[in-house]
Amino acid sequence: MASTKTCLTALLLSSLLLPLQSWGSPSPVADQAAQEAEADQAIDALDAPLYNAFTERYLLDEVRTLRQMIADLRVEATEKIVDREIMVASTAVRYATDTVTYFFYLIAGASTILVLVGWNSMRDIKERAGAFANEEIRRITASYEQRLDKLEEELHHKSRHIAQAQEEIELTNEIHSLWLKASQENTAEAKIAIYDQILELRTDDVEALTYKADAALLLGQAQWARSLANRALDIDPDNSHALYQRACAYAESDMPDEALRDLHRAIRKTDSLRLQAGRDSSFVSLHEHPRFLEMVVLPDRDEDHEDKTDDPASHA
Repeated sequence: MASTKTCLTALLLSSLLLPLQSWGSPSPVADQAAQEAEADQAIDALDAPLYNAFTERYLLDEVRTLRQMIADLRVEATEKIVDREIMVASTAVRYATDTVTYFFYLIAGASTILVLVGWNSMRDIKERAGAFANEEIRRITASYEQRLDKLEEELHHKSRHIAQAQEEIELTNEIHSLWLKASQENTAEAKIAIYDQILELRTDDVEALTYKADAALLLGQAQWARSLANRALDIDPDNSHALYQRACAYAESDMPDEALRDLHRAIRKTDSLRLQAGRDSSFVSLHEHPRFLEMVVLPDRDEDHEDKTDDPASHA
């Protein structure tokens, strides 16, 4: 029995000293292994049970007492938590009640103030609210009516603009087809008839007047060509081709000064007319004129012979 107590004492001391030794030793893993080995040796050296019946009974009583204390502590903690929750709920209800009470006090005070300033009845309030609402409705309605009128006017304007643009596109397409048709005609009379159709569609078409003047020159109608060129220049005074056609008409009408004047203005605006004027048969009477020779570029004889074999309708 004495040896058993000695072993038990050694085991307890070793278990108590184990944390201290492991904390203070430089190599806790090795010391712990050594202590575990000593404990195993002490346990193996026991020749009697470690605990007797009285010790086991004591330990069981302590465990039961500890469980009872833990249960009592849990019940006490639950009671305290429930009490706190009840207190919080009561405080919230009290705050809500006070808020509602103060709100009703505020409404009552506001109603009293409204009565004091002259709004003696709910009917008066209703009438004033209705009048204000009607005034706002009239103002908003008038504003929207103005916006709708403006929008309607813009839509009409855009519709007219679109219709005009569509008409202009159709007119342009028709005139373009007439120009294509005129380019396929071989006689001056047929070309003039097509140019007249173009001028019926667009009276201020300078290009149509210019080409019609060129066709009139091909027919030998210099005065008519000059009149057509004048109409074109009334619309566009700086049109170089109209000036050129009028110069041709002046040259064929034996008016060299006027012809040279218009030709000079036309060449200043379009330099490529220098070469065309040198080849144009309308200026044959000016081939010996010094000013004419300074302004134009006369072709070689071989080129002149080739030009005579081509279509003479090349004024414009």
